[in-house]
Amino acid sequence: MASSSPLNVLFLCTGNSARSILAEGILNAVGAGRFKAYSAGSRPTRKVNPMAVELLEKNRLPTADLRSKSWDEFAAPGAPQLDFVITVCDSAAGEVCPVWPGQPISAHWGMSDPAAVEGSEEKQRKAFFTAYNQLFHRLMIFVNLPLEKLGRSALKQRLDDIGHK
Repeated sequence: MASSSPLNVLFLCTGNSARSILAEGILNAVGAGRFKAYSAGSRPTRKVNPMAVELLEKNRLPTADLRSKSWDEFAAPGAPQLDFVITVCDSAAGEVCPVWPGQPISAHWGMSDPAAVEGSEEKQRKAFFTAYNQLFHRLMIFVNLPLEKLGRSALKQRLDDIGHK
């Protein structure tokens, strides 16, 4: 999979307020212009979790363009053609997704929802930190894959494997 333009990656989650937002922010920073990340939800909350924004900003990652949005935006005419669709929550992975033009490679990288953690602010921050670190680790593996040397099925397998790390 070689491309002179950035590869478009959509991260999906139900609410699109935390995990998918973190993934979008991280990949847009570490993707070195090779990737353009987006995020969306099946039932978006319409607001980005403030702890996600705070964590991205503490890591000096841009947050100005982040917003909670519906996955319908990416199935509509004129939407970016997607190369990859990655679900980061179990409930979104089990939902019937829209038909994505261009048959993007899909994978599931399920992980705990930091926005669902109850208790002290410290406990909640720790959950966001854990999610950020897990996504950062997975995305560093992803951006370092030899995409131009992998066939579609090998790339799909590698993406699935990343979801278990």
